[in-house]
Amino acid sequence: MEIKIYTTPTCLWCEKAKEWFKKKKLKFTELDITEETTYRTEIIEKTGQLSIPVIEIEGNIIVGFDEKEIEEVIEKAKQKK
Repeated sequence: MEIKIYTTPTCLWCEKAKEWFKKKKLKFTELDITEETTYRTEIIEKTGQLSIPVIEIEGNIIVGFDEKEIEEVIEKAKQKK
């Protein structure tokens, strides 16, 4: 399962999201939008806004850290396999 988290170093909700994924033992790729400007462009194209964290799970986009929505998207992704 491919999981990407678009973050910044000072984002509290980004840290909470990363901790949650680590606790659940789910591998993810962190994309720091302050280090690579193309990441900023990507999240604007995907969401129409510049809010973080943006979590992408198998092509599904979640803006913000919403545990319930993340769990639902993960379950759907698992069922597709």
